[in-house]
This record gives sequence, structure tokens and C-alpha cells, in this order.
Amino acid sequence: MASEQSSSSADVELGRFLRARRTQTSPDQVGLTVGTGLRRTPGLRREELATLAGISIDYYVRLERGKETRPSPSVLDAIARALHLDDAEHQHLRGLAARAARYAPEPSPPPSRTVGPHLKLVLETLRPSPAYIVSRSMDLLAWNPGGLALYAGLADWPATQRNLARYLFLHPTAPTLFPDWDNQVRGCVARLRAVAGTDSDAPDLTSLVGELLLKSPDFVKLWERYDVVGRKKSQKTFHHPQVGTLTLSGQSMQLEETPGQRLGVYTAEPGTPDHDAMLLLDMTAPQSAGQLDTQVEQQRRTQA
Repeated sequence: MASEQSSSSADVELGRFLRARRTQTSPDQVGLTVGTGLRRTPGLRREELATLAGISIDYYVRLERGKETRPSPSVLDAIARALHLDDAEHQHLRGLAARAARYAPEPSPPPSRTVGPHLKLVLETLRPSPAYIVSRSMDLLAWNPGGLALYAGLADWPATQRNLARYLFLHPTAPTLFPDWDNQVRGCVARLRAVAGTDSDAPDLTSLVGELLLKSPDFVKLWERYDVVGRKKSQKTFHHPQVGTLTLSGQSMQLEETPGQRLGVYTAEPGTPDHDAMLLLDMTAPQSAGQLDTQVEQQRRTQA
């Protein structure tokens, strides 16, 4: 995520995204017929994509290398069509191009990590549904008892280390907690990639991504893919060591007046075994209700 000497970090991110999408798009996906010989380039060649998009090879190469920072909307649309990008990927491409065109060296300050008392009250009133509030980099900022206990073993980490991405990749319980762990981590990385694409120099993101790149080979592979669209499911199954297997419906939503913070909630139909397990989780979890101790709260405020 560091800047290259000849290009701004915004230019580099635009080139990285284009290169990742190109190398992961096979010729047959876009209707090209290729010979039987060995292809040294994974996915599409630069000249193939340029031809499909109706632009010169030289111009496309400069885009990938961060030398061209002001592609027109029509060029971006043509590249998106050539790569068969979906709507979210198309919008991400436009956002990267817009940022490269108006790039300012000073990174924007990270969003506030403070969670107000009214939001902590919301978490409490949502019980027994597990609920929590996370930052844009997936730090766990506040929670109700079930919201923390649902991620088995996460409470063993210090409050300042509780991060859902860190948990998925580095906690030994995560792969057994989620039967579809592969899907969970793909969606996690796609979310971080999407955020980093619009603010790649932000300290809260660079610190987390740098740690995971050093500690998790799985994260490295997924980060290099540059997916920005997670294939989310409305339901998520947990093989929980305390309350057994439960399948919950999940919802995540942006909070008003707290940029970068999101509320996550899991629910189950009353009277079902899943609801009974959820209720048991709430009853047996430590009753912290998302209240951080004073020392941790002060530490987070100094980092904000």
C-alpha cells in the first residue's frame, strides 16, 4: 500500500485494480478464442484488453503503470464492459480514477472510534440478538454480551486487539467456528480492499493490512486478487463451542453521524432451536454490554 516514487498512491491503486481484474479474467469469459499454445500471462494480455475496450495499448499500459491519471468516463466504462465488471466493481473503478485525478498528499484523518452512550443503549436493547459496532477497519468498538461471545475466543484478546478481520485470519478458533470460512475471509478482504481503495494511506487501515500481510499467507493471496465485492449471505452458520450449531440472519448498517462505524446484528425466529441457542449465548456470556473499561476507553480516544 506504500506509494511508488514516480506515482501517487492513488495512481498506484488504480493500476493495481486494473491489473488484478485483467489477470483474473480469462479469454473465454470475454469471448476470445485463443490457441492451444502456453500463455505466459494469466488472464487477459494488456493488448487484448485494450482492443476489447477500443483504446490504444500504450494508453492502457500507462493506466496500469500510474502514468495516466485522468481517464475519461467513457474510457472507464469501456474498460468495465471489456472486463465484465459488475456494478459495485464498476463504481469502485470510477472512485479510484476520481481519487487519482484529484489526489492530495495529506491522508484524511481516521474516523472517530468513540461510541456514544445512546448507541451502547441500542446494543443493550437488541438483546438477546448478538450485536456490535465496528470501525471501517473492522475494529470491534462496542458490543452486547452475545455480540462478543458469538465470535468464540475473541474475548480472550485485549479490547484494543479485537478486530473481526484479525480474528478471521489469526485466531485458531475461526476456521472451525465458520463452516464456510473460505467465503467469510473472501468477503472480509473484499470489504477492506474497497475501503483502502478510496483511502489507502489511512493509518488505521495500513496498520491492520500490514500486520495481516506479515502473519497470514491466506490474507496475502486474497489481498493480491483485489476483489472489492464480497459474496454475502443473508444467513450465517456458527459451530459454536459453547452453545452448539446455530444459523442466524445477519444485517449490517451504516450509523448516522458516525462516519465509518457500522452496526452488525444477528437474529433468529423465536421458538426455533437457533433462537434458543442465541438466548443461551446471551445468558451465559459475560455481561459487559459493550462497556469498555476506563483505561481502554482513554487509550482509544488518544488514538482517534
